[in-house]
Amino acid sequence: MLLDTASLYFRAYYGVPDTFRSPDGTVVNAARGLLDMIAKLVTTYEPDRLVACWDDDWRPQWRVDLIPSYKSHRVVELLEGAPDVEEVPDPLEAQVPIIREALAALGVAVVGAAAHEADDVIGTLATRATGPVDVVTGDRDLFQLVDDARGVRVIYTARGMSNLEIVTDDVVVAKYGVHAAQYADFATLRGDASDGLPGVKGVGDKTAATLLAAHGDLAGIRAAAEAGEGMSAGVRAKIAAAADYLDVAPRVVAVARDLELAPFDDAIGGFDADAARALAERWGLAQPMERAIAALTAAAG
Repeated sequence: MLLDTASLYFRAYYGVPDTFRSPDGTVVNAARGLLDMIAKLVTTYEPDRLVACWDDDWRPQWRVDLIPSYKSHRVVELLEGAPDVEEVPDPLEAQVPIIREALAALGVAVVGAAAHEADDVIGTLATRATGPVDVVTGDRDLFQLVDDARGVRVIYTARGMSNLEIVTDDVVVAKYGVHAAQYADFATLRGDASDGLPGVKGVGDKTAATLLAAHGDLAGIRAAAEAGEGMSAGVRAKIAAAADYLDVAPRVVAVARDLELAPFDDAIGGFDADAARALAERWGLAQPMERAIAALTAAAG
């Protein structure tokens, strides 16, 4: 099981009341919610390995160099020349170190990669895995990793933890009219405002799906447009006008699948439950930590 960790703790922050606080008054709703998410996910899906994938770089410069608008709306305005900082509510930012401590106390591997996002770590680990993989995320970009033949599926959290959706290739086809293997090209064509991807002007979900059904992938669409075949003159003009964008966008949208990652232990179990309880007591997380301990202990057999 691969966790898109930031996706989950952002969801917890906005979904759990901020009245939950530690003895010193620190808001701990995101940490509390993440622990309960882990307990539910592990209990429900019974993984034998678990990785909390991490954004070592939430907006890699190499992606920005290709598409300057990439996630630009999430950047806090600082002094010119300062590194980009993601806009994160202060009470959530203060909880990130607590979340890291809690994961460490539970023996959950936290894995990131320099100059890459958690999505890239997930893509690499899902590709490298020899058995079934559950990717837990609220980010539909990761639908591109779904692979029924290899048992890679997405546990999609967008509708909340009480309405988790298992995303397989059939689900992607039903939602968007494209196969999971085509999803990255689909996202490139239609764009994604939440990531600052402009897409091809005038091409929405329906047109993107129709083009991919007819031509297979983005390369096939561009070749057909250049040859003046298989689409209306208007659509050909839109594809041609977006040539510069289409030259670079696929590299931004596609998650990495071949990163070099430092060694880590993703086996569930083997943690010191008493140390985890002591940490939880310090931060007012006793109940959710107890639920997480129980779930992980049961999963470890």
